[in-house]
Amino acid sequence: MKPALTLYLAAPRGFCAGVDRAIKIVEMALEKWGAPVYVRHEIVHNKFVVDGLRDKGAVFVEELDEVPADRPVIFSAHGVPKSVPAEAQRREMIWVDATCPLVSKVHIEAERHHEAGLQMVMIGHAGHPEVLGTMGQLPEGEVLLVETVADVAHLDPRDPARLAFITQTTLSVDDTTEIVAALKARFPAIVGPAKEDICYATTNRQAAVKAIAPKIDALLVIGAPNSSNSRRLVEVGRAEGCAYSQLVQRASDIDWRALEGIRAVGVTAGASAPEVLVNEVIDAFAEHYALTVERVETAREDIEFKVPRVLRTA
Repeated sequence: MKPALTLYLAAPRGFCAGVDRAIKIVEMALEKWGAPVYVRHEIVHNKFVVDGLRDKGAVFVEELDEVPADRPVIFSAHGVPKSVPAEAQRREMIWVDATCPLVSKVHIEAERHHEAGLQMVMIGHAGHPEVLGTMGQLPEGEVLLVETVADVAHLDPRDPARLAFITQTTLSVDDTTEIVAALKARFPAIVGPAKEDICYATTNRQAAVKAIAPKIDALLVIGAPNSSNSRRLVEVGRAEGCAYSQLVQRASDIDWRALEGIRAVGVTAGASAPEVLVNEVIDAFAEHYALTVERVETAREDIEFKVPRVLRTA
């Protein structure tokens, strides 16, 4: 007889509007221009999604110089430094920007503060494509990066009285609050965004994990190891007292031995993980357990972003 298990399914989970739009952009570009269509960097951080688009004719590259000048190129949802579209323009390429509109909003914010003569502090993870893209909106040295509260003490701005801060959109809400507090304590004149830069989808997915954490013995986050928002969900689970919080790319990654004896598990998915992978995980649990699935919804999402005009015209 199978042991009984309750699976608490977090909602919202999985695809956000920016990811949805980015995938649609690649699919529509393939329809419009035929294969191959080139994509600079993974369009979104999910192997299953990237492999699916590759099968349809998308070619993923790291740099623009790997793209033939006569083929269209798409820039990933994470955003790119200003130098990239400038180079595409110079080479007279067809290019489509799939940058998430919420990331673009942060880019515009940075520009606005720069024009007002303020130096930027960016809260984010070094080397992440979104951070590279945002820092690349402004001249070298105009954006200082902090990753932790400890980094704030070592900041050496040009003028401590003329600073503004922005954040990566996929950070932990709680960690970011602490870093912002440290920035404000050290630089009382620092200017912040009118509304939090962390995107609605990141915030909602973290809130849903907090809601299920008291009910569960283990948390599985479906997402990619290079997905910032997915890794933050694992951290939120641990911070909320769920010691066994694991990132899995798909059902085949589940460590069943580690789950022996548990009676309640939580399942969520990062913003670039498709629902098909969530269903795959639920089916795998149903094979091992007498399963009860309970949905825990903390917010409704009905945001949709339009694709660029170039793809909406024949």
